Amino acid sequence: MAHAPRSVLFVCLGNICRSPMAEAVFRHALDTSSPAAGRVRCDSAGTAGHHAGEAPHRSTLAVLREYGIATSHRARQVTRDDFHAFDLLLAMDQSNLADLRAIAPAGSSAKLALLRSFDPSAPAGAEVPDPWGYPMDSFREVYTLCTAATAGLLRTFDPPR
Repeated sequence: MAHAPRSVLFVCLGNICRSPMAEAVFRHALDTSSPAAGRVRCDSAGTAGHHAGEAPHRSTLAVLREYGIATSHRARQVTRDDFHAFDLLLAMDQSNLADLRAIAPAGSSAKLALLRSFDPSAPAGAEVPDPWGYPMDSFREVYTLCTAATAGLLRTFDPPR
């Protein structure tokens, strides 16, 4: 990518657990500690549409509340327009990354990657596991992984001077 990114879309399967948490964590970090605040757009979406219009999972909301983060997000499905509207589309796992590659329109300049590729301590190919159907600690793990990746991701929006 020749220019610094200015927009990011976080992507998981249903857009009720991982991607809305990643979006909320990123937005919170951006708004509270980044010189890029107000200059970067972010959103989240799912590769599947079965939860379209729903609020994030109750455990996602509970974990975000534990850390003082609010969200008014409603689930939506990724569209072909997203590949032109966002500089970065960040998948939570390899399956969602493959789905994004399959639906990417020709001529899209969006960069597709795994969210955890921005965490310097994560091994190559590391994923954010789907916590749906698992205990609350799984949602807390997702929060921890999203926070670690967000720190690295913010550096792409706030390059060192």
